[in-house]
Amino acid sequence: MNNGFAMTVVQWLAYLFVFLLGLAVLAVLVLYVIDITQKTHAVRRNYPVIGRFRYLFEHLGAFFRQYFFAMDREELPFNREQRSWVYRAAKDKSDTVAFGSTKDPNRRGAVTFLNAAFPLMRKDIAEPEPLLIGPYARQPYAAPSFFNISGMSFGALSRPAVRALSRGAAQAGIWLNTGEGGISPYHLEGGCDLVFQIGTAKYGVRTPDGKLDEKRLAEIGRMPTVKMIEVKLAQGAKPGKGGILPAVKVTEEIAQIRGIPPHRDSISPNRHPEIGNPAELLDFIHTVREISGVPVGFKMVMGDEQWLRDLFTEVTRRGLASAPDFITLDGGEGGSGAAPMPLMDDVGVSIREGLPVLVNIRDEYGLADRVRVIASGKLITPGDVAWALCAGADFINNARGFMFSLGCIQAMKCNKNTCPTGVTTHDPDLQRGLVVEDKATRVANFARHMIHGVGTIAHSCGVREPRQLTRDHVRVVYSNELSKPLSQVFPPVRPHATQSP
Repeated sequence: MNNGFAMTVVQWLAYLFVFLLGLAVLAVLVLYVIDITQKTHAVRRNYPVIGRFRYLFEHLGAFFRQYFFAMDREELPFNREQRSWVYRAAKDKSDTVAFGSTKDPNRRGAVTFLNAAFPLMRKDIAEPEPLLIGPYARQPYAAPSFFNISGMSFGALSRPAVRALSRGAAQAGIWLNTGEGGISPYHLEGGCDLVFQIGTAKYGVRTPDGKLDEKRLAEIGRMPTVKMIEVKLAQGAKPGKGGILPAVKVTEEIAQIRGIPPHRDSISPNRHPEIGNPAELLDFIHTVREISGVPVGFKMVMGDEQWLRDLFTEVTRRGLASAPDFITLDGGEGGSGAAPMPLMDDVGVSIREGLPVLVNIRDEYGLADRVRVIASGKLITPGDVAWALCAGADFINNARGFMFSLGCIQAMKCNKNTCPTGVTTHDPDLQRGLVVEDKATRVANFARHMIHGVGTIAHSCGVREPRQLTRDHVRVVYSNELSKPLSQVFPPVRPHATQSP
């Protein structure tokens, strides 16, 4: 009986195999007919069925390169070494490494900090002090940290991601920029300091016809956690084009917060209709500051320099009170969940060139103590942040580093609602992987390790705290494997104008 049962099982398995084999043959035949008759893809038409493997390998190639073939420091937009440092910092692990650096010190653009012959001892170092922003606002802001979270909207990011950022920012004592998507309950949840961003579509403070809702703006200004407002003119990944949120990510909740129809592409205008020149920008900043009562600045990408000179000339004419309280400079290498490749690749000056230029122009007009400069754009390691401080930045914002601290693996799926780590998707099944309590701690750890790492560089250079770093403390490789002090390439300037208060 057992032998008979065994024979029956073997026979059924044989039948199943023949059946599946028949299905496979039939599928191949169907694909063959489809491929040889279609007129869109030449490879599939000339090589039916087999040609399909090209698309499979092309899709899988990115993943194989990331995990098996790319060297530690050659992958873009962020290499494995950069991501590994963030992951270790977020997990509060040691940042020590063995046997020597894998960084090429002679690579064009490589940065080297000049260590002091007699570095400071522990008793001589100082903690960075809060820096005042917006002395002419009714509610000036004494910003406690030089390193903060850059603009990332609820919509571009998932609900648990925003919740973790809010809680982590509060733990670390840093600010969180809301991004242009408006203030959600999840931004407010952690009780951290917030910078409310007004994008060109004015999400969260818009009237039905897309104009500024002054009543709603006043309500936001009265929120105790809203410390500043940033008027977004442009961002690094897509200068000259507004925000892009695909319809699949415009849920009912996100649409309600933004004040737009749900389940439709959310495309912001490429600029604010009421801001067409420097004078109108100052007028708009004045209006927002008067209504909200908090410091107001703007976010830009360095392009033509002349308009900045026109802006500061107008400030000189009007007086110091008219100046923007801060300028956030995003580099052309900045990131986004969705942007046209021609803009992402080819438009906008890099932060490495644009930041010293902006600082010099501001200083020419004697506005160093009035207009704070915030740098943003791939500044993801302590060396990057310390360089920005040397170049003249007062603060540094970072977005993608904090995404890595949330668990981002650079899957490049931000615009498809299929993020495998739950950071940029609104699929509840994928969001399950992002545990808010755990990731909030990692956000705070990353910020603390960054601030500590920058302090380590500063103390090695012989200064008491990071903001005392100058362009004389850093050299950059420009050509022939030879470096120059940043102060020679971008000499600091002396003011040539005096403003009246």
